[in-house]
Amino acid sequence: MSRKTGGVRASGRVRKASNVKRKSVTTSRYSAWPPDKVGTIMPKPLRKRSLYVFLCFGVIYLRLGALSSVVALGANIICNKIPGLAPRQRAICQSRPDAIIVVGEGAQMGINECQYQFRYGRWNCSALGERTVFGQELRVGSREAAFTYAITAAGVAHAITAACSQGNLSQCGCDREKQGYYNQEEGWKWGGCSADIKYGIEFSRRFVDAREIKKTPRRLMNLHNNEAGRKVLEERMKLECKCHGVSGSCTTKTCWTTLPKFREIGYILKDKYNEAVHVEVVRASRLRQPTHLKVKQTQGYRKPMETDLVYIERSPNYCEEDAATGSVGTQGRLCNRTSPHTDGCDLMCCGRGYNTHQYTKVWQCNCKFQWCCFVKCNTCSERTEVFTCK
Repeated sequence: MSRKTGGVRASGRVRKASNVKRKSVTTSRYSAWPPDKVGTIMPKPLRKRSLYVFLCFGVIYLRLGALSSVVALGANIICNKIPGLAPRQRAICQSRPDAIIVVGEGAQMGINECQYQFRYGRWNCSALGERTVFGQELRVGSREAAFTYAITAAGVAHAITAACSQGNLSQCGCDREKQGYYNQEEGWKWGGCSADIKYGIEFSRRFVDAREIKKTPRRLMNLHNNEAGRKVLEERMKLECKCHGVSGSCTTKTCWTTLPKFREIGYILKDKYNEAVHVEVVRASRLRQPTHLKVKQTQGYRKPMETDLVYIERSPNYCEEDAATGSVGTQGRLCNRTSPHTDGCDLMCCGRGYNTHQYTKVWQCNCKFQWCCFVKCNTCSERTEVFTCK
């Protein structure tokens, strides 16, 4: 019995001593060194594990919707370096750094659609987005500027709404107003995740319209075209439904709203560009500041429609490069020698003529497997001609 007790006491003394030894080693390894040299002797696996744990906690913290002071400082630095932002846009960027990425994607989507719609014209949106996707790009208040502002505002609204539906933004989601409503006449009810187009349009209005500061005729034109682009998007929202019932019957039907393809918005705005309305400003009687727009050269007084694209200056011909008008010219542009339309060499090159380039393309064709064991191919060639404006 005494041996067992002694053994226990002995083991207790050994365990206590070992604890003291570990503590002393730990203290001598880290605390005895200056703070600036502690990291240099930390084992590499421990440093990796510490960094991994820190990143995990950072992701969790951001997922909970809270931005630390470090993240806020980073947002301020990034937003201050984005060229072309107005003061109110920069404030929105700093308060919603998650949304500014989506805004940039939406604006770029609008520029890409603009370049697609005008790919065969003298003006092809090629100068847009070279410096930044934000800020005023065209100095002339032409119908091209009208299309640019409309497609960009619609692109931002489309991207924000899509991000909300996908759960990628912290302060929005699906449209809650439509959840649970039952339409007795048509026999369906709202369900699923309806796109919250109202939130997307309102965010686009707050951000895109914030760059219009000066009270000028161009400001009224830009604001009208911004709203026209968003209105076209809102009117093209689609209703999708799914049937529920036994053996494929449609006893009940659940419906939700979805965004249209952005290419559809591009085609609609291109048609409205072709029918754009020439307007002039109406000024206040006392302060002589521009207050609203009216259609030019009409008998009586008539305002443009909400979805009309409007312009206050006639478009330049875009034949020659001109920084004042935003024209990059058509020199070097590809053209179609046989086309009578705007992509034809006669119209595209503005009467300057065109250069002919001949290319020969060679490739392996008509390949067949030969027994045994190789592949035998013929050599095919094709001669093509490419025409570019002088």
